[in-house]
Amino acid sequence: MKKSIVILFLILANLFWAGNYIFGKYVVTELSPIQLTFTRWLIAVFLLFPLAQWIEKPDWKSVWKAWKLLLVMGVLGIISYNFFLYWALTYTTSMNAALVNSMNPALIVLFSALLLKEKISSIHALGLIISLFGVLLVLTKGHLLDIFQLNYNKGDLLMILAILVWTFYSIIGKKLKNIPIISATAVSVFLGLFLIAPFAIGSGMNLDLSSKAITGLLYIGIFPSVGSFIFWNISLRHINAGQAGIYLNLIAVFTAILSLILGHAITIIQILGGLLVFLGVFLTSNKKKADPSAVTKNM
Repeated sequence: MKKSIVILFLILANLFWAGNYIFGKYVVTELSPIQLTFTRWLIAVFLLFPLAQWIEKPDWKSVWKAWKLLLVMGVLGIISYNFFLYWALTYTTSMNAALVNSMNPALIVLFSALLLKEKISSIHALGLIISLFGVLLVLTKGHLLDIFQLNYNKGDLLMILAILVWTFYSIIGKKLKNIPIISATAVSVFLGLFLIAPFAIGSGMNLDLSSKAITGLLYIGIFPSVGSFIFWNISLRHINAGQAGIYLNLIAVFTAILSLILGHAITIIQILGGLLVFLGVFLTSNKKKADPSAVTKNM
């Protein structure tokens, strides 16, 4: 696959995930985190299986042979990450969650080096630092020292748990390189739903939702749940986890852009921060030779 296509897929995946932060904040006021997690993937699973059959025409017996690994992926990426994210959004803002999430690329690079023996080149490290600096510039509105004054509440701590889960999910996903992408995602979602359903239903589902919540649910169930997962999985089969991880910084930039579209002002500092993030992403993706090993992951 062409490098430009891989980069486009990574950008789209993170754009859709940024919307998850925005809409998730709205929907979580009407559904509990576990109910939102369940409903999101219930919508997605009805799209993933037909898409897998139509596009990949997989040997489902071969896919299901990897059920143990797919179950682990379902517990990490389908249940745990999303539950912690939506739980965090009940206590903190979308932007604060994005700020904590900006730590994720560094964690992926670190654990990829420790567990997968992926090399961290100097240009890769520079790109990581520049992009992280850009995210902090966006989120602190140019007052970088404010990062040390933030009062991390329960939501911020829950986001730390979320990104730890996401880091290990990304790394473990390397073992899925021989399974069709959409099919693997569909099965892991199904297994995750099977585990979480009793808890979601037992908590008493709220069916009387506002039009805003329904719109948010449809967005979350289609774009981040199907589009982002597929784009991310495809991309991670062509570049290593450390390189892909830095693109997660785009979530904060896209969150700022979406906030602007929703009527919030955007400043020169935010624009400058966004440019720095894109520069960092460019430097990281400009590595001469990517790791030939493949990776798979879902958010």
